[in-house]
Amino acid sequence: MPIDGASILLLGGVLAALLLGLLLGGWHGRSRRTTPANRIEDHQLAPMLEAIGEGVISTDVEGRVTFMNPVAARLTGWTAEAATGRPLAEVFQVSDEQGRAVADPVAACLRAEAPVRCQGEHNLRRRDGQELAVTHTALPVHDPDGALQGAVLTFRDVSVLRGMARQLRYQASHDLLTGLLNRAEFESRLEAAMEESRREPERRHALAYLDLDQFKVVNDTCGHAAGDRMLKHLARLLHGRLREHDVLARLGGDEFGVLLRDCLPHHAEEVADSLRRTVREFRFIWQDRTFDASVSIGLAPLDPACGTVANMLSATDVACQVAKEQGRNRVQVYHPDDAMLARHRREMHWMHEVSRAVEQDRLVLFGQPVVALDPTAGAAPHHVEVLVRMLGESGELELPLVFIPAAERFNIMSSVDRWVVRKTLALMANQRREPGQLCCAINLSGQSLCDPAFLPYVLEQLRHYDILPANVGFEITETAAIANFAQAQRFLAEIRALGSRFALDDFGSGLSSFGYLKNLPVDFLKIDGSFVRDMVEDSVDHAMVESINQLGHVMGIQTIAEFVENEATLASLRRLGVDYAQGHAVGDVRPLEELLGAPGVAKP
Repeated sequence: MPIDGASILLLGGVLAALLLGLLLGGWHGRSRRTTPANRIEDHQLAPMLEAIGEGVISTDVEGRVTFMNPVAARLTGWTAEAATGRPLAEVFQVSDEQGRAVADPVAACLRAEAPVRCQGEHNLRRRDGQELAVTHTALPVHDPDGALQGAVLTFRDVSVLRGMARQLRYQASHDLLTGLLNRAEFESRLEAAMEESRREPERRHALAYLDLDQFKVVNDTCGHAAGDRMLKHLARLLHGRLREHDVLARLGGDEFGVLLRDCLPHHAEEVADSLRRTVREFRFIWQDRTFDASVSIGLAPLDPACGTVANMLSATDVACQVAKEQGRNRVQVYHPDDAMLARHRREMHWMHEVSRAVEQDRLVLFGQPVVALDPTAGAAPHHVEVLVRMLGESGELELPLVFIPAAERFNIMSSVDRWVVRKTLALMANQRREPGQLCCAINLSGQSLCDPAFLPYVLEQLRHYDILPANVGFEITETAAIANFAQAQRFLAEIRALGSRFALDDFGSGLSSFGYLKNLPVDFLKIDGSFVRDMVEDSVDHAMVESINQLGHVMGIQTIAEFVENEATLASLRRLGVDYAQGHAVGDVRPLEELLGAPGVAKP
């Protein structure tokens, strides 16, 4: 029988048990009176059982141990000599994960004369009292005439695998930075609590949504390591202020969720305010700097009519935003009949309106020229920023300020961006200009940067309309770039490799502009219009424009001034050496088709 120990080891678990059962029951060349124990002692079989990577124990028909291989001895803590003749249940003591005793698998196997396999994992109690996790299989052994002669038990130590599984479960449900529950697990707990409220209306729970105020200042001035340390400290402080059965989670970034279980509304307000005070009294020290902290909190009670998890999180988020608008560092309770709900309903209206407008082709493209301040510098003669408007169902034209915030809030901006890309390239298909003679700059949202399918979509549209990538540019706001920094880097690098150009919009509006700029491969800086608009009268704004322009040129990046509304501002920009201007002083917003001079739109 040409089977070696290494081959048996490879078979593993159940297959090894089956093979051993066959070997013990059907070993050729032996007398039928030979016992299973004697067969195992056969000089050919013993080395295989010693080499197998699992514990192997054989018993007689009464369930008494007749053989134990070295792995079984090591796992159980019994020597083969001490175990032989003892009932298997004395040597192999197993319980479930709750500590309840599990029936002797060999006894069950002998009664049924059928295999008995472990369901899941069991705890094996060793002779020295220690426990380890095992899986096991028991198989009956018959002689050549079919008479039952005993059983074979194989088992394996899965303690390491169990630990790994527990670690994976922990990681799947916890935030790795703070150790708190993550958003997915929190939403699951919240859904369970909402179901409790429906079944038992007398059970009152409450949901709090916490958003740290000005947390970005710590990240921007001291780096993410400092921000991470601050979040860890605050997580411990908040956890210490809650009861054992309350649920605290990090929902993302600097946002936390708290489920206050069995908590009446007035008490929930007291708890929320105690959390607010806890954060307010905290002082974060990093190196030689000290930072104050505060938090805005939205609070809402759970009741049988509270709707879905998304509804509850949206309600408390809205309340939290109102707390911020009212000055931060406060608790705002959500009431369905107040102004907050009206605003939320408006946002929901615009979300649905934008979705329908995309589906019904009711978005409209406009554009505004971007004009070179030095015509001899070799700039593209037709440089246009693409802008989008929306036609209402009654035909009125809605400005982006009305519908874009709702589209971003409810994660539908990527579909808007796709529409703009497709329609812009369709218009450009009629403009057969040489590379460098036309540049249409398309605005992208942070959601599109994070969408792995967006770049392939852009590339497919460029091929479909046969547009030179050099004639297409993209703009992303500084805020979107910083919030999605790694994705922005990848997107910019890949699309620029094809020849497209990028502009960083609203530059200077964030505190971290200069630090991030070193690692963003952009071609243009668009100086934030809030500085440009009053630069002639305001010396600080003038200095900011001058600094940004100098920085861009040192880095080999061209600059574009936004909101250039008059000749005085235009002259000041020329004196500073700013490369481009955009605003009513150099060109008004007009339909994109008109700006491009396209006779018609190519069919998508």
